[in-house]
Amino acid sequence: MNSPRILQLLKYGVVGVLNTVVTFGVIYICKSLLGWNIYVCNVLGYIAGLVNSFMLNRNWTFASHGSYLPQIVKFGVGFAACYLLQLWVVWFITSSPLGQHDYLIFGIVMSGYGIATVVGNVVFTLANFVYSKMVTFKN
Repeated sequence: MNSPRILQLLKYGVVGVLNTVVTFGVIYICKSLLGWNIYVCNVLGYIAGLVNSFMLNRNWTFASHGSYLPQIVKFGVGFAACYLLQLWVVWFITSSPLGQHDYLIFGIVMSGYGIATVVGNVVFTLANFVYSKMVTFKN
């Protein structure tokens, strides 16, 4: 991988961290400060994270100048496809013998489901990065 791609992948990772902060921040504000229904808070938090992800990845990570509406549609399709891929990975690992045990990793006990979740998240992140670069924000 050349350095512009590595820089782009690092930016994508930073955006992912910011998305998590935005998502949990909105959930916290809605639930703890405003006292709203927890499910409404969750939906609003995830919507805020997705909007943040689209805008920062479009403008900063991939510096795209395409039309918004087609990119929004592609972004949504890519998110859904990568999420389903992640869900399949979690199901596959959890359903296998690997998913039926607990493991001691660096002094931390992780269940098979925990490992599956981490692997699924890595698969989601890499697949969504590739999809975003090659489809959603292709210049």
